[in-house]
Amino acid sequence: MSKALPGWYDAGFPHIWLPYTQMKTVTAPLAAVRTHGTRIVLADGRELVDGIASWWTACHGYNHPHIRRAVERQLEVMPHIMLGGLVHEQALNLAQRLCTLLPDPLERVFFSDSGSVAVEVALKMATQYWLNKGIKGRTRFVAFKGAYHGDTFATMAVCDPEEGMHSLFAGALTPHYIADLPRDDASEAALDALLSRHADELAGIVAEPLVQGAGGMLFHDERTLMRLRRLADKHNLLLILDEIFTGFGRTGPMFAFEAASVTPDIITLGKGLTGGTLPLAATVASRAVFEAFWSDDPIHALMHGPTYMGNALACAAANASLDLFESEPRLLQAAEIGKKLAVGLGPCLALPGVRDVRVRGAIGVVELQQIGDMNALKAALIDEGVWIRPFRNIVYLTPALTIGDDDLQTLTGAIHAVLSRGPF
Repeated sequence: MSKALPGWYDAGFPHIWLPYTQMKTVTAPLAAVRTHGTRIVLADGRELVDGIASWWTACHGYNHPHIRRAVERQLEVMPHIMLGGLVHEQALNLAQRLCTLLPDPLERVFFSDSGSVAVEVALKMATQYWLNKGIKGRTRFVAFKGAYHGDTFATMAVCDPEEGMHSLFAGALTPHYIADLPRDDASEAALDALLSRHADELAGIVAEPLVQGAGGMLFHDERTLMRLRRLADKHNLLLILDEIFTGFGRTGPMFAFEAASVTPDIITLGKGLTGGTLPLAATVASRAVFEAFWSDDPIHALMHGPTYMGNALACAAANASLDLFESEPRLLQAAEIGKKLAVGLGPCLALPGVRDVRVRGAIGVVELQQIGDMNALKAALIDEGVWIRPFRNIVYLTPALTIGDDDLQTLTGAIHAVLSRGPF
């Protein structure tokens, strides 16, 4: 039997402003009071199996004891200290460990507190790289249809303008070149021609490797990344790979770019970096990029500094998360999840209104022709005991890499059961 809702929720929510939400028409949000493993416990006593790991951050599941203990130890001695003129062990250790995981020459880590800011820093680095080398005018980027890189102004400008989320701001954003991903010889030739025409005004290329997340969970293969690296080299451009979504085992390997054996000039990391416990992101630059800032001239410094960058608690959580990737078989678990997602979601392809079913690593996607009543679809999934947040025409799963077979079957079974009663 459901419990009475607590007073803090029963009083309503007149002061909070929720993300990606039309507050006038939104269905009342659920009241969450606790998490454990792959479960969200609601105030009314229900437990939901979480299919998206809090926007794919909780890669080890919720409340992992190793991460919790690391944060508790750090809280006792120093929860935060500014990185302006000071450093601390957790940040130095984390930077070293990330650079060990990443290929040479990625060797300098700039911390921030969100994925959007990490990408913003990458764009700023790339632009100033050319200015510091005495080359003016290279201030634009090539990004791709289906792309999503964040919600700040610079990152909105390199998202797909047709995607809709940021279309209202079109006239306020810096114009960049939005192209088709080079998935084949013809699209590679088209991109090559675009780069030839505009190379003198371009600072770099920015892309999500293997999976474009919020743009529709769109997949591309390793050869696309190889083409991007080849074209960036040909036209003397920096290649920025945004691994906020795809990093830390989500697509199978630790980082998605590894599948293509290419190395970016700048990479952005976030989401699963702290195992879903605290906000932290990182922009990691190559030796060549960093050396463009190494100067006796103070104007060549990177003048950027998020107040909470390198937060000690967050870095402690991230170090503990990396411990778990080293000591537990997360990448093998991601591969197994992929196999089970393919089996569990595959039957959805035969349902009316389903356009496609696709799986990459620990990502499972059911693409519908359309979703007419999003609120009804979300409510039906909750009634099945799962927390899944469809968007656009996509129902997707990005569960914790530690999810058990029973919970995974609950998720895939719920999607099939609900869509069988559709369309929504």
